[in-house]
Amino acid sequence: MKLRKMIFILTGISCAAIIMAGFNTSTPSADPPTRAQLGEKLFFETLLSKDRSISCASCHIPQFGFADTIAFSRGIHHTPTKRNTPGLTNLSGRPNFFWDGRAATLEDQALQPIINPDEMGLPIAEAVQRLNDNEAYLHYFQQVFNSAPNNKNILQALAAFERTLETANSPYDRYIAGDDNALTAPAIRGRLLFIGKANCNNCHSGEDFTADRFKNIGLYNGTTLTDAGRYEVTKDSSHMGLFKVPSLRNVAVTAPYMHNGMFKTLREVIAYYNTPNAVVPGGIHRDLSLNKPLNLTPEEMNDLEAFLEALTDDRFRIARH
Repeated sequence: MKLRKMIFILTGISCAAIIMAGFNTSTPSADPPTRAQLGEKLFFETLLSKDRSISCASCHIPQFGFADTIAFSRGIHHTPTKRNTPGLTNLSGRPNFFWDGRAATLEDQALQPIINPDEMGLPIAEAVQRLNDNEAYLHYFQQVFNSAPNNKNILQALAAFERTLETANSPYDRYIAGDDNALTAPAIRGRLLFIGKANCNNCHSGEDFTADRFKNIGLYNGTTLTDAGRYEVTKDSSHMGLFKVPSLRNVAVTAPYMHNGMFKTLREVIAYYNTPNAVVPGGIHRDLSLNKPLNLTPEEMNDLEAFLEALTDDRFRIARH
């Protein structure tokens, strides 16, 4: 068992190195000359958790689109998070962050996991002190910011790194660029379903496949599903059950899906949208566009899944295989 675990760890490190190289950033041990490279070092830094046991990368795993592989990530003391960990790719143009949209900037987003008592659990003042007490980090921040670490430039560095995590080298991207052979025949059919019969682009539109809106897809019923989503931020009763529409880029490697990680596979997600009432009855204020079953055939569901797979960047597809 120990040998198998060691092989898994070494394989994960190898995949992460390949992926990080694809983003043209430094390795975490390099001397960081830019904000993004300093942010990368901080992203992998366990000093930023209260008990020094985890880093941002513990939950945002590079080879899985900077998402996690379990429904609820584990914070310090193995405490589970409240919601599924979303991927961090293609965030540069987003107007809000987290499933409930509570952060308006990447800098604010970077702060929240650090100070959350169930995640990294470290007050920002203590994080600042730890980095100032570290001779290497004191040097790095002077080099990059001409300043000692403080509660502003720490978050600026992390956000700068996150802005480098852009992906645009998927089979879909090559197909749109004119390579007719980039997509398989099922994926081509799936694309037509995506914008047609399945009506996926009603919510997942634009080059990053998100309309940057909040939608209630029926995963709040007040009994078995009690996370009210956006309502917890705004306290507006009309926002009960609303959650941020995620990007579908790299979706093939970011399972499990939804804010609560309730679907383990893309096929389960498609099956839910095909017949929402059959999967989760009693959803409160579910968007009216989901009231009518899609009536996709099994073959059409296969094709739609093939298209969603094709939205995943090659660096993640290669690492996964």
